[in-house]
Amino acid sequence: MDPVTLTPVDEVRVTTIVDNAYDGLLPDEPSVQRSGIAHRFAAPQFEGGETVAGLWAEHGFSALVEVRRGDRVTRVLFDTALSPDSMLDNADRMQLRLDTVQATVLSHGHFDHVGGLLGLASRFGRAGMPLTVHPQVWTRRRLALPGAGETELPTLSRTALEQEGFDVVERRDPSLLLDGHLLVTGEVDRTTDFERGMPPSHQAWDGTAWRHDRLLLDDQAIVVHVRDRGLVVLTGCGHAGVVNIVRHARRLTGVDRLAALIGGFHLSGPAFAPSIEPTVDALAAWDPDLLVPGHCTGWQAQHALAARMPEAWRAGASGSTYVVAAA
Repeated sequence: MDPVTLTPVDEVRVTTIVDNAYDGLLPDEPSVQRSGIAHRFAAPQFEGGETVAGLWAEHGFSALVEVRRGDRVTRVLFDTALSPDSMLDNADRMQLRLDTVQATVLSHGHFDHVGGLLGLASRFGRAGMPLTVHPQVWTRRRLALPGAGETELPTLSRTALEQEGFDVVERRDPSLLLDGHLLVTGEVDRTTDFERGMPPSHQAWDGTAWRHDRLLLDDQAIVVHVRDRGLVVLTGCGHAGVVNIVRHARRLTGVDRLAALIGGFHLSGPAFAPSIEPTVDALAAWDPDLLVPGHCTGWQAQHALAARMPEAWRAGASGSTYVVAAA
């Protein structure tokens, strides 16, 4: 499946349902809509018996991707955040119609991206909802930090998801959804010399022993081609390296122009600090119109990206909708 014919669309809207940050005072901007603090709740300590509140923010990620071609709009859910309730609560507060979603895609198996899956199929109102995953999404993993012992991470259960009503679709290769309008990258080629993967403390069980899980091969992204604008790339954590992911998307589709890059860039912490500068250099060379680093990007990388590309950089936050439309 190389190259892939990705049908151009007229518009893509990426709504961040849950991210690490929330700021109810962020203003709307061109191509960015914010939900603000406009969600009313019962609260007897106030005159009138109610108050207004914002949205969940936590160390997790979930986004709704809406693709429009002509008068037809199709929707995919990408990741489901960390807590069992955060994604659904935020979706309700924003009045998002999750029952119109046609498929769910998981970026990878880490628990901060799959926590809201339980109860989701019933919210969709139908059984057999396609759930697209990489075959290694079920991998047992742990953190073995020096001086802190070993902590096994929650592992996703295929049996539980099938009992929930999902139709689990495992794909290692790229796949097209929504009548060819949306690309799931599948396993991403690792071609840069500075995106080196996870540190030795990130380990996976291979059936006999715990081994360094450097590559985290189940990491995948979503790609949409907006007519006359270029590619919109949405990452979960970007464990494959966001430069590798964009290179992979450009090679698969034959579309060179990067219109937008949204999601987690996984540049937080000392292990990833050496990757910040070359990542910023590579992204700046592509000159995207919109750059929204969120989730696990880290404050050092955020500052570097904002300083280098101030016209493109936008704050990532729960309740934000980013719009890329055809020229």
